[in-house]
Amino acid sequence: MIKMTGKIYIVGIGPGASEYLTKKAIDTVKMSNYTVGSTRAIELFDDVQNKLAFNVKELLDTLEKGVRLAVDGNVVSILSTGDPGFSGVLNTVLRISEEKNFPKENIEVIPGISSLQLAAARCHIQWDNANVMTFHGRENIEDILPVINNGKTTIALPSRKVKDMAQFLIDNGVKKDRKVTVCERLSYPDERIVNSTLYDIAESEFTYMCIMVIDP
Repeated sequence: MIKMTGKIYIVGIGPGASEYLTKKAIDTVKMSNYTVGSTRAIELFDDVQNKLAFNVKELLDTLEKGVRLAVDGNVVSILSTGDPGFSGVLNTVLRISEEKNFPKENIEVIPGISSLQLAAARCHIQWDNANVMTFHGRENIEDILPVINNGKTTIALPSRKVKDMAQFLIDNGVKKDRKVTVCERLSYPDERIVNSTLYDIAESEFTYMCIMVIDP
């Protein structure tokens, strides 16, 4: 018996609100045999056949299950917050797929709108001329220091609390009165845009769902 190889779609679901889902994302999930993603991500879709939801601790195990289902001949959508190629699950799924000998040509990436793009839009930033940095899952936030004073706006996804990132910059010589915008929970009903200074941001509390926009 010839074993059929399935298909993996790595689907960008946008910043969080259903209105930022693309039609391609909706149609892809609808036709998939299985959908893998966080509970919050899966709840964005109305037509889901079989759900494999995960939390952060279960992420790798559930992604491996999704890839195995594709190896067995199923069509699997793996949901990635924002765009899969920017602080998303693209590299992780590619690594697991290679380990499982799943053919790369059977993997398709469906791009989405990242929170970084939405932050740039909210702040009226031409972001192709900005420093774009992500620190999700990284501890070496010192990488921001060589570019923070290069005359460009810096748009960053912090690795930890926004206040910690602000304090780190102050501790490393960035002026306390440097103008900063924090975009919190973008696209959600309680979205908040805070224009302030590094000093004030270092003294404030925000949720983990934030983008920092640091003026030149």
